Amino acid sequence: MKTIAVIGAGTMGNGIAHVFAQNGFTVNLIDISQQSIDKGLATIAKNLDRMLAKERITQKDKEATLNNITSFTKLEEGAKNVDLVVEAATENTQLKLSIFEELDKVCKPETILASNTSSISITQIAAATKRPEKVIGMHFMNPVPIMKLVEIIRGYSTSDTVTKAIMELSKQLGKVPTEVNDYPGFVANRILMPMINEAIESLHHGVAGVGEIDTVMKLGMAHPMGPLQLADFIGLDVCLSILNVLFNGFGNPKYAPSPLLVNMVTAGKLGVKSGEGFYDYSTSKKAEKVSAQFS
Repeated sequence: MKTIAVIGAGTMGNGIAHVFAQNGFTVNLIDISQQSIDKGLATIAKNLDRMLAKERITQKDKEATLNNITSFTKLEEGAKNVDLVVEAATENTQLKLSIFEELDKVCKPETILASNTSSISITQIAAATKRPEKVIGMHFMNPVPIMKLVEIIRGYSTSDTVTKAIMELSKQLGKVPTEVNDYPGFVANRILMPMINEAIESLHHGVAGVGEIDTVMKLGMAHPMGPLQLADFIGLDVCLSILNVLFNGFGNPKYAPSPLLVNMVTAGKLGVKSGEGFYDYSTSKKAEKVSAQFS
C-alpha cells in the first residue's frame, strides 16, 4: 500500500494524514469543505513545526511530509486510485454508511476500506458495501502523531489477509496495533466512556467539584489527565454519541449518558472545540467551572 486516502480533515483526519505522509505514503486528504482542508493542512504544518523545534525532524522532513499530501473536495477524485481509504468523518452512523456506500462504487475492487470510528459497528459499516471482507476498523488515538495505540477492529466478515495487512501497516507508522472484535465501543471506549460518564454523574450529584474529581483521578489513579478534562478534549458531543452507541448496543442502563452531559451538549458546551465545557477555554485559565449552571 503506497497511496492512502483520508476522508475528513478535522482533528483525527489531519492527524492520520500527517502520520501517513510523514512515513513516506502518498496521501489524498478529502473533505467537502476547502476551508476545513486549509485548516487541517495548517494544523499539520503547525505540528510539524513543533517537531522541528524539538529537533525530532528536519526542515527537509517537514517539506517532504507536506509535499506528500494532496487535497480534494470530491470523494470520487480523491479515492478512485488509492490502495487504502481511512474514513475519519464525524461520528454519525448514517453519514459513515453513505460514505462507504459511495466508496464501494468509486474505489478499485482491491482497495481496503477502513474506518476510524470510535464506537460504530464495523460489521454494520461493511454491510453498506459489496466488499465486507475488505472493511476494517483503524481506531487511532488523539493526538494521532503522538499516541502509539491503534485499535484494529475486525468486522464479522473482515478477512485474515486484510487484518494482517492493516496490522503490519500500522507498525510501519510506528504504532502499536491491537486487534479487537466488533462490539459496541470496542475496548477503549467500552471502558473509558463509562468512567467519564461516572465522573460526570459524580459532579451532577454534588459529590465533588470539577477540579477535585480530576485531581483524585490524576493523583490517585496516575491518569495523565482527569476524566472531565479528557471529556472536554475529546468533545462532549463525541462522548454523548459513543455512550448512546453503547446504551443502544447493549441495552444496559449502566451505559445511559448522564443528564448533565446531555444538557451541556444541548447547550452547545462541547469542551475545547467550543471554548467551554467543564473548564473555560476562553482564557489561559482552565480551572473555571461552567457546568454548575446545568446541574
